[in-house]
Amino acid sequence: MPNIILVGPMGAGKSTIGRLLAKELRLPFRDSDKEIEQRTGASIPLIFDVEGEQGFREREHVAITELCSMRGVVLATGGGAVLRPDNRQVLRSGGRVIYLCTSVEQQLDRTSRDRNRPLLQKPNPREILTGLMAVRDPLYRDIADIIIQTDERPPRLVVQEILSQLQSLAPRESLTRSALS
Repeated sequence: MPNIILVGPMGAGKSTIGRLLAKELRLPFRDSDKEIEQRTGASIPLIFDVEGEQGFREREHVAITELCSMRGVVLATGGGAVLRPDNRQVLRSGGRVIYLCTSVEQQLDRTSRDRNRPLLQKPNPREILTGLMAVRDPLYRDIADIIIQTDERPPRLVVQEILSQLQSLAPRESLTRSALS
């Protein structure tokens, strides 16, 4: 079975939905940010503080390349993973890419108390998220096989929609109903 790769902005639900989707498909779940933290022994905010965003993006590229070379995993990526063209190529060729789309309002609601978001630890998070979406939304859309709106929807309903849309896609590496059940 090909990998299922979740992309989208922070607060879209990639980790939550990814865990549920992996459980439903009986596949391992991986989160690129968690992999980076485990490999370095440091939190994402600490990596940003010490190495800057550039250093983090280098680590992210290595992690995504390795994770996408696996087979049959559900992968949740960080919101900025699509910024590098080489990451977009790796993601596109690494499996079925699902863009979990959400509004800036929903992102603000879901991230307002999360101190583990280094890009939002500045004044005016709304302005930051709006700017990030202006740059990243076209990139998410460019590599997505499926686009799912997650605003104000229970994660289980989103998972069911993903499963339905995966089933309706033309087969690629035998992604069939039997593989989904």
